[in-house]
Amino acid sequence: MTRSSQATDSGLCASCPAPAMAPVTINELPENILLELFTHVPARQLLLHCRLVCSLWRDLIDLMTLWKRKCLCEGFITKDWDQPVADWKVFYFLCTLRRNLLHNPCAEEDMGSWRIDSNGGDRWKVESLPGDHGTDFPDPNVQKYFVTSYGMCLKSQLVDLKAEGYWEELLDTFRPDIVVKDWFAPRSDCGCAYHIRVQLTSADYIVLASFEPPPVIIHQWNDAKWTEVSHTFSDYPPGVRHILFQHGGQDTHFWAGWYGPRVTNSSIIISHKTTRSLAPADGSA
Repeated sequence: MTRSSQATDSGLCASCPAPAMAPVTINELPENILLELFTHVPARQLLLHCRLVCSLWRDLIDLMTLWKRKCLCEGFITKDWDQPVADWKVFYFLCTLRRNLLHNPCAEEDMGSWRIDSNGGDRWKVESLPGDHGTDFPDPNVQKYFVTSYGMCLKSQLVDLKAEGYWEELLDTFRPDIVVKDWFAPRSDCGCAYHIRVQLTSADYIVLASFEPPPVIIHQWNDAKWTEVSHTFSDYPPGVRHILFQHGGQDTHFWAGWYGPRVTNSSIIISHKTTRSLAPADGSA
């Protein structure tokens, strides 16, 4: 029997192509393959566009497994990570946003980005480390500092958290830790008083939480050592939208020039929390 007669006997025309396979849609791929694909899609695209495609995509994008994979893929965690995480999606976004929210913390731009609240004595000044009767900073990358005078010198920055990328649900429901740090040092030959004040405020600048310890008084003939001040705001009330950071001081001998406390390497960093529970639905602490 010839090939043409075989085709005729089978009911197919010898000149006709074989029937085409039905196309396979992306949703027919195994879920682990879809998860791997989503791992490489930008996070905001996943939430703003991909999640709206269908219920399958929505459910996969809401899986904590996906966000843990993205954390691993982008180097936020290692394969041997063993710390508990309350919400991997929130953890991922906090890692992407993690940075110092204070600008010009080490005086590299002179007094740029700082608001001068008090400029007493001979006013604020920028000097290079270690400075007269001073010591080197623990981090060699820090090369400069701000220095105060014999009248009160205070400067500040106001951080707008929404403008920095932090959204209301994140701040009010998950309430990530807000870690504030500052460094100060005296001259060895003069006493001084160091001040710091940090406030968490609402959108209309009502103070919701604050850190304002008593001034640190340092006496003359000291070791001029740099000291770190650190405070973590945790489980603060909902409604936080701004952070006011203010620091400075003055010398205690009222000498002309710049003999007051030196400050540098200030920071405000929003950090993930791993085990604390979410805020209650009614917003109470």
